[in-house]
Amino acid sequence: MVAAIAFLFLASSDAIYNVTSPPGPLQILLRKSYSLVAFALVGYPLSRALEASDNRRSTLFVATAVATYSLVIEIVQAIVGSHEGLVWNAVDVGFGFAGGFLGAAIHACARGTR
Repeated sequence: MVAAIAFLFLASSDAIYNVTSPPGPLQILLRKSYSLVAFALVGYPLSRALEASDNRRSTLFVATAVATYSLVIEIVQAIVGSHEGLVWNAVDVGFGFAGGFLGAAIHACARGTR
């Protein structure tokens, strides 16, 4: 939960965006790589927390939950002034799904199940 709140703050900060967005042709690739890792860092503890509460869910459930969280981030970014456009918003939510899936899959592999 703490990581999710921290990433929400970071994702809506212009200062953080400017620091993590080096100019050049690799800017988009770097930013999307960051987001994939960040969403995996949300999906992994979510998967662990669900299991610890005897509420184990599938990898797809966790991925969908993280994609929903990503959608919330996109809404907050739009409120604070981001103008990426709907296509990039959809791409970002897709990265949320992929990162959540990755985090949950790593947790499943670590515990030896799928």
